[in-house]
Amino acid sequence: MNCISKLCIALAAAACCQNTVYGDIRKNATGDGRDTVLYHEPYRPAYHYTPKHRWIGDPCGLVRHDGRYLAYCWGAAESDDLIHWRELNNDAITGMPDNIAAFTGSVVVDKNNTAQWGDSTLVAVFTSFDKDSKKQSQSVAFSHDGGATYRYYDLNPVLDIWSTEFRDPTVIRYEPSGKWVMAVAKALEKKVAFYESDDLKSWTWTSDFGPMGDNERSWECPDLFQLTVEETGEKKWVLVVSVNWAREQYFVGDFDGKKFIPDNPYGEPMYVDDGLDYYASRVFQDYDGIGNDVVTIGWVNTWDYAQQAPSEWGKGVWSIPRSLTLYRDGDLLRMRQQPVGALRQLRGKEYETERTLKAGVTALPALSAMGNQYEMDVRLDCSRDDTAGLNLCCGDGRTVRVAYDAASGYLKIDRTNVAGATLPKFDRMAYAKVGHDGKVDLRIFVDKSTIEIFADGGKKVFTLLTYAVPGQDGVEAWSMRGGTKMSIKAWPLAGIHD
Repeated sequence: MNCISKLCIALAAAACCQNTVYGDIRKNATGDGRDTVLYHEPYRPAYHYTPKHRWIGDPCGLVRHDGRYLAYCWGAAESDDLIHWRELNNDAITGMPDNIAAFTGSVVVDKNNTAQWGDSTLVAVFTSFDKDSKKQSQSVAFSHDGGATYRYYDLNPVLDIWSTEFRDPTVIRYEPSGKWVMAVAKALEKKVAFYESDDLKSWTWTSDFGPMGDNERSWECPDLFQLTVEETGEKKWVLVVSVNWAREQYFVGDFDGKKFIPDNPYGEPMYVDDGLDYYASRVFQDYDGIGNDVVTIGWVNTWDYAQQAPSEWGKGVWSIPRSLTLYRDGDLLRMRQQPVGALRQLRGKEYETERTLKAGVTALPALSAMGNQYEMDVRLDCSRDDTAGLNLCCGDGRTVRVAYDAASGYLKIDRTNVAGATLPKFDRMAYAKVGHDGKVDLRIFVDKSTIEIFADGGKKVFTLLTYAVPGQDGVEAWSMRGGTKMSIKAWPLAGIHD
């Protein structure tokens, strides 16, 4: 979906002009340039990437190339370690006609000069939105300065089916055939269309995939990549699709360069994240060939309230980076997500505690002192038929309640009373079955206005916004009946902007 303005917010999809949205956001930014304000505004995360003053939506064009990580929206940012980011500009694509806006897309490194713009030229492939006709088609731009800026191709669009719901291309190099492959969404048809090309300019349709799994309202932002199966070391293809403008589902299967065949076509949908705010993720394509890790980041937001966010610098947050693998669960292969190891460099002094919880609430002042900016490893052992957990972001009668029910095995995240601002449709709960025999392991990242919870070593993930007000940073342990054993290791995490 559209990186700068995003098109489809409701079922019928009302177009929202790039310049209008961007202008409104700039007017709402603090923008006074004082170091005491910039990166310390209310609700701004400390160790998640956010730009200085602008909207940020879907992560686009994620690549590792020439020793750097690059990411776009379509402003540009670069990183050496996936944690600390340098913002390069607010608009990486130049030369576009006034009536065209750049929506979500991807970047490739044209090592063999197939497009005739030079060896190892970075080429962006993205949806171009015509503000007059509302038509969505696929266009390209090329960079001769290492990906800092891109020049709009004067013969765009390169792929046009005359549709207002055709968007968000991911392009990969399929080595067995020596061709470029594009996965692009036919949004309201709930399909991913596959195309192939020799030169990134002329594209031939090869197949459609879908509808399948969750196909209630819409599909968009497809991503296609290979993951390693932990038990065997084999590689399988994974197709991720954002659905219903709210969450992501994924399919595991085989891909031959032309069509995707899922392993389990009639199964229940498998979701990337069971939380409330994770969307439009993409993996970094590694053109340096330095390792086997597959790393992804996603947009921490949901379209029900994205444009009403109370943040002052702009709107939008990207998730912490996550490494991906597949693990076997009975007859199925499922995706495991784990925070990348580089996050450990942000850790401060470790805090550790073990206790058997009494019935009621127990304050944890050492964690409260970390000011909603910490990482926490928690193990709950509910040896009795108990429900226990944590209250996060506590203060002024508000909290996020994390509850594990040993009898049912469900983890529930309740944020119906946490936000310091009134937002439409924000008061929600999330839940999923986790743990085993009354035991569950949780790795929790709290960062000012966001929480990411990795359960059971990343088999389940919950991502959510909180908009807890500054000072609303209490942490409590609690138990309904008592007897649950709780162990905690926690670290304050340094901010990446200071």
